[in-house]
Amino acid sequence: MTTQNLELSSSSNLDVSQFQHTPYYCEENVFFLCKKLCESGTADAKGSDLFVVFISNEKKQIPLWHQKASNRADGVILWDYHVICIQQKKNGGDSPHLVWDLDSSLPFPSPLDLYISETIRPSFQLFSEYQSRFFRIVHAPVFLQTFASDRRHMKDSVGNWIAEPPAYDPIVAEDGMVHNLNEYLDIHASDVAENAGVDLTSAVFSEKLGVVISHSQLEGFFSQI
Repeated sequence: MTTQNLELSSSSNLDVSQFQHTPYYCEENVFFLCKKLCESGTADAKGSDLFVVFISNEKKQIPLWHQKASNRADGVILWDYHVICIQQKKNGGDSPHLVWDLDSSLPFPSPLDLYISETIRPSFQLFSEYQSRFFRIVHAPVFLQTFASDRRHMKDSVGNWIAEPPAYDPIVAEDGMVHNLNEYLDIHASDVAENAGVDLTSAVFSEKLGVVISHSQLEGFFSQI
C-alpha cells in the first residue's frame, strides 16, 4: 500500500497498540487483526462476524480521510488501495456495525456510519479521477484460509523495498499459495454488483474473492447479510 500526493476540489477493551501494525502493509495488518479479534473473544471464534474489505479502483487512486499517514490537518491521503475489517453486529439493540482500521485516527473501532461519513465522505465533491471507490468484501474465515502475500508488490524495479517489511515471515495460504494479493486488488467498475440481494449474500460467504460493491451500497449491504 503506497500513497500519492492529492489535491481535492469503542465497544472493545482492545487498544490499537495491542495489534500488529506495519506501515503500508494494511492487508497483513488486517489478517492478524482478524485473528486477534477471534482469539480475544471480541469476535466470533471462527470470525463469522468479520469481513475483510479491500478499497480500491481501476486507477489505484482512492482518497480517504482521517488517515494517520497523512500530513494534512483533515487526514486525507491518496492510497493505491486500503484494507479494513468490518464487524457485523447481530446482538440486537442499537449496537452498530464496526470498522477496525489500524491506520485511522477515528475512534478504534468506529461505527460503520461514522466511518463512511468521515473517512469515505461519499458526498464530498471530488475530481472525477478520484470519484469511484469500490469495495471488495471477503468473509474473514475464507480470507484467513486463502490469502497469501510474498510482498513482491512492495519492491521497486531493482528489488529494493519501497517500505520496510514486517519482521515475521510472509503469509502463506493453507493450500500452499505464496502470493495472490493481486487477485484481491484487481477491481474494476464492471465487477460492481448491481444490487445487494440474496445472490450477493450467498457469494460473500462462499467465494474466495467475495463480492464488489460501490460506496453507495456499503452500509445497506451489511444491513442485509
